[in-house]
Amino acid sequence: MLVGIEATAHAEAPVPLPPVVVPLPPADEPDSPARRDPAGSITVVETQEHRGEAKEAAELLAPAPGVIIHDQGGFGQTKTLLVRGASPNGVLVFLDGIPLNGAGGMVDLSRIPSAIIDRLEVLRGGAGARYGSGGLGGAVNIVTRPLRTGASFTAEATQGSFGTTLAQVAGSAEVGGGQGLLLLHGAHSDGDFTYLFNDKPQLPGNPLAERTRENNQAMLGGALLKYRRELPAGFTIDGMAEAALESRGLAGTVDNPTLDAKQSSQRLSTGFRATRRTQSGTELSTRAFLRRDHLRLEGGYFGAGIEQVELALGAEVAGSMLIRGMHNVSGSVQLEGESLAEPTQVNPSWVRLGLMASDEILLASGKVSLIPSVRFDRTGRFNGFSPKLGATASLPAGLELRANAGTAYRAPSFIELYVVQGSLLPNKDLRPERAWYGDVSISHRTNVSLVSLGGFYSLYEDLISYEYYPPLLARAYNFSSARVGGLEAEGQIQAHPLVSALFGYTLLFSQNLRDDPRYYLKELPYRPRHRLHARIAAGPRWGRGRVELSYQSAQFFNRTETLSLQPRALVNVGISSTVFSAPELVASLEVKNVLDVSAQDFDGYPLPGRAAYVTLSFSWDRSTGKTELR
Repeated sequence: MLVGIEATAHAEAPVPLPPVVVPLPPADEPDSPARRDPAGSITVVETQEHRGEAKEAAELLAPAPGVIIHDQGGFGQTKTLLVRGASPNGVLVFLDGIPLNGAGGMVDLSRIPSAIIDRLEVLRGGAGARYGSGGLGGAVNIVTRPLRTGASFTAEATQGSFGTTLAQVAGSAEVGGGQGLLLLHGAHSDGDFTYLFNDKPQLPGNPLAERTRENNQAMLGGALLKYRRELPAGFTIDGMAEAALESRGLAGTVDNPTLDAKQSSQRLSTGFRATRRTQSGTELSTRAFLRRDHLRLEGGYFGAGIEQVELALGAEVAGSMLIRGMHNVSGSVQLEGESLAEPTQVNPSWVRLGLMASDEILLASGKVSLIPSVRFDRTGRFNGFSPKLGATASLPAGLELRANAGTAYRAPSFIELYVVQGSLLPNKDLRPERAWYGDVSISHRTNVSLVSLGGFYSLYEDLISYEYYPPLLARAYNFSSARVGGLEAEGQIQAHPLVSALFGYTLLFSQNLRDDPRYYLKELPYRPRHRLHARIAAGPRWGRGRVELSYQSAQFFNRTETLSLQPRALVNVGISSTVFSAPELVASLEVKNVLDVSAQDFDGYPLPGRAAYVTLSFSWDRSTGKTELR
């Protein structure tokens, strides 16, 4: 966080809330959204409270308002996210600051193992001014497990329904004058749950038949390696390497199952950063990163197979300086090269250049901040400016006001421009998408609670959609525009040490503005009007119970508002018991969808019913505290 936010955050004693959702991430982390965007609407979801819960990365995002998950199956199956109504390719996703949005513009969260995650930082609203092309609806930074000073060892194993097994081990120690961490993880699920299916819907009263979802298995494994060392004269170096292997069956749709379609992938993400801070508050950092993604699809619709190898290599120089106690000026230069190799296709490549400048102007003794910023991006042949003006104000009675207005854009992806994928055809003449946005929120905090309420509005132009032509071919065009607005509310409270609660709510209105009577002013597909997540946890360490409710209202899945998915309310319950404290041994039981509610995924396939998971977690720790590296 910059100085203006620090003045507000430290005006009161620390808030002793449970580590589930916190209002702002730590101030001294360069990749933190609050550091890059002090006026942004930010939710931080910590994972410590979820120890012993068999949750994927997408499930961990549930407390964040403004976020909708597109789910195409159970454990290990594709999961993408929308933020404030923007499509998945309009939301930027980072792993410790390394961009994950690649050739198709979308990030599959199921390929990010929850075992490596320490927290998820969600910036809602246009992120172009700080993060560049692609941030129409927001940005998510996935922060990996932190380093600690001293030695520690943790292990966790989960066994549950549908042949699901998860395991992880991690150890950290002092190495070569610095601190190192190694984490290994693996997961497998058969995914063979049963469901009821109407095989003759044209016959009234036709009895439902029981079926089993087949070819729905998933495997994921990998490792995380981190290192950090403090050097003289205020220098710090740190590095991260993350590798993951994934394989899954692709079950297809409920009406057209595919029993032989498969996906396999390998990912390597590495980053190295050097930072220097001075006592006057000046900071300079340089970072280099590399990401390699290898994806193969075969069987089913893909025939003999489609194979893609994406390579991204980049570097960034960033700095910030406090001037006369009134201006916190920052800037960055980023250069990235990206290429896509596919044996039977044109193999495109391009260079990304990003230039960002910002100032945080501190007024009224730091109680008011104005934050103008602008970013220029050149992505291949596409140029774009993303300006933004943000503001914060500390009000009486513990209230804080935040507001933002600006524009963002997204250049077309490699897939949309150049690559044939099955029946999807490219269009080299596509124009970038663009968004105009604004939001305002007010929050109140005490020593035991935090509540925030805000409103937002976005206008999207030149959205890229696929127009279908017989026989079953589709080509990408710029012909869509839409407006999205709504309300977001979140809160948490711990009035007693043994009881805590939180909630996140989103009210979303969307309209298609395409000048076509079939679609004009109709709601956008897959944008439910209401979404609510609430959680209550209570009890001592030897027996702490929890209840979660996730509700979303009905949503259309076509543009003419003739087909819809039913509303759903899923309830999870669980209990954890700390058997020993030193070293710590925790046993947990979790039951998901305890009411066995029938729900459908993105393709209309039923989602898993009631499922139970048992977890054992072991932790031995001689650490003296967390370091600054995340």
